[in-house]
Amino acid sequence: MEEVKKSVFETLNEVNVGEHIEKKNGLSYLSWAWAWAEVKKRYPGAFYTVYENRDGLLYHTDGMTAWVKTGVTIEGLEHIEYLPVMDVRNKSITIDKITSFDVNKAVQRSLTKACARHGLGLYIYAGEDLPESEQPITKPTVDGMSRVDLLRKQILDLAEAKGIDRAAVTEAEYKGGRSWNDLNEADLAQVKIGLAKK
Repeated sequence: MEEVKKSVFETLNEVNVGEHIEKKNGLSYLSWAWAWAEVKKRYPGAFYTVYENRDGLLYHTDGMTAWVKTGVTIEGLEHIEYLPVMDVRNKSITIDKITSFDVNKAVQRSLTKACARHGLGLYIYAGEDLPESEQPITKPTVDGMSRVDLLRKQILDLAEAKGIDRAAVTEAEYKGGRSWNDLNEADLAQVKIGLAKK
């Protein structure tokens, strides 16, 4: 029987990044250099793009604060991440106080999060300690709900809070052509992250 090749997402989502997680202000981070090295080891043709604004600057602004935009392309698929330029308390920095150091730091964090959209360390942004492949078979429940059911509920509640028709969440733009009920934890985590940005 021919072995089925794993997708990029499946391959990267199985990488245990636990030993490389850094904690700061209660949030978990991965070193951008480590994350990029892990991507390149598995996909040498991968590349990233830091999108400049029309003036050639590495940040975009609404005149009050700023954000960066990076993209990671693996095997022809690009995932883009937008990230605010923030201070050490993870608060947006006003445009008059932004330094090149702040922008560089935001680019690195944005790059790491774009890698996560491809699967590398995505589970840490969903609040998990281990990649899906290493999760215990018997998963704990919260209020009698499995983590998958809890994520589904959180997604639907988030949609409602944002004024998005709950039924629209299960449309093709969120499920990638698969049944809503077939989405695993990693898929649902991606949906939740995407929905939170809307």
